[in-house]
Amino acid sequence: MTTTAATPLLQVRNLRKHYTSPKRWLRPAKPSIQAVDGVSFNVARGETLSLVGESGCGKTTTAKSVMRLVEPTSGSVELEGQELLSLSAEDMRMRRRDLQIIFQDPYASLNPRLTAGDIVAEPLRNFGMGASAERRERVQWLFSRVGLRPEAVKKFPHEFSGGQRQRLGIARALALNPKLIVCDEPVSALDVSVQAQVVNLLMDLQAEFGIAYLFVAHDLAVVRHISHRVAVMYLGHIVEIADRDTLFSAPLHPYTEILLSAVPVPNPRTPARRMLLQGDPPSPANPPSGCRFHTRCPMAQAVCKEKAPELGERPSSSANGSHLVACHFR
Repeated sequence: MTTTAATPLLQVRNLRKHYTSPKRWLRPAKPSIQAVDGVSFNVARGETLSLVGESGCGKTTTAKSVMRLVEPTSGSVELEGQELLSLSAEDMRMRRRDLQIIFQDPYASLNPRLTAGDIVAEPLRNFGMGASAERRERVQWLFSRVGLRPEAVKKFPHEFSGGQRQRLGIARALALNPKLIVCDEPVSALDVSVQAQVVNLLMDLQAEFGIAYLFVAHDLAVVRHISHRVAVMYLGHIVEIADRDTLFSAPLHPYTEILLSAVPVPNPRTPARRMLLQGDPPSPANPPSGCRFHTRCPMAQAVCKEKAPELGERPSSSANGSHLVACHFR
């Protein structure tokens, strides 16, 4: 895979999202939950950057913060050089023509009272795009492009299968010709055979329209198939970013190595290299000092407890980009 442009479409810098509990009378204030704490990355035009990591590491919160579906605590999010976090609610609504999302649960994200055709046409109506006949024609074209029958426009969401509902969500996201689509685990609720169909559809649409994806997932087989680059998150931090082939063949961060060792090998004759993490993940309300992974890292030393490693560039043999790692010893 190759990216289509050198200038980033999306630039995220030092993004933070901390959740604070409301103060209650005669009760001590609870510490804030540091769901996302200083995340930085770029997404190029036509590129797929995947965010991976354990459940609760902050992947979905990062994606929703980029879209301002949750308001970030601090940081910078630039789309085509425009700062999104400083926009008013109305200006941000207009900017979402270029920034759409596909949700994890296709059924919960669709209005059960609207027909499939109305669901896909709704973004067009919201932005006043085209006359009624033009919108109907656009909806019919979108249905055919995502693999749905034209007569399905009159059906309601409960009449579709899970895979068809996700195709409907993809058609809705495509309606406004966005430049970036946030995919929040779009295939995790689907059967394996349907997952492959939806992932291949997303790749075909990217090749056809040059869409960039911020792809949130925990299935590393899917990530390896669809990604250009991969960012690994742990407890609200990004610990490694590399192009797909480099990350899967030569990971540097100990957490990435352990994460990849959990991927099943399809050949029963190949000996397993499973590496187990010790202990439970620390609480984001009380993260460890220094490197957040040091409490579970087999390489941890005294410096790891005292100083947090910066996400720095390492030599890379790949021509597709740099290899960034946050580790004192790699």
